[in-house]
Amino acid sequence: MIQWQEDITVYLHREPVDFRKAINGLSVIVQDTMSLSPFEKALFVFCNRKRTQLKVLYWDETGFALWQKRLERDKFKWPRHWDSDPVVIDHEQWQWLLRGFDITQLKPHKALFYQDVA
Repeated sequence: MIQWQEDITVYLHREPVDFRKAINGLSVIVQDTMSLSPFEKALFVFCNRKRTQLKVLYWDETGFALWQKRLERDKFKWPRHWDSDPVVIDHEQWQWLLRGFDITQLKPHKALFYQDVA
C-alpha cells in the first residue's frame, strides 16, 4: 500500500460517485462540488454507491495520480453524518478507514486468505 505523509489532509466526498469517472471527472468534483483546489497537498477520497471501492485523487507536484482499492467482501464504513462537508479526517482515521474500521465504532474488516483467483 502507498504510504502517504502523516501531515497530509484527507478529504472524503460524502456522496457516492460514479466510478466510471477518472482523474478529470473527479478533479471537477473537487473543484466545483467540494469547493477545494485539486492542486492542494491533500488526498481527495471518493466511494462508490455499494461502498466496496475507494478512489483517491491527489496532485504530486508533477501531475495527478489516481489510486483505487476494491474490497472483495464487506464494505467501507463510510461516514454519512459528519459535522463538516466535505469530511476532513486525520492520517490515523484514514488508516483506520482503509483497514476497515468504522471511525466511530472501530470494527475492522475480516482478513481474507485465498489460494488462487479463479
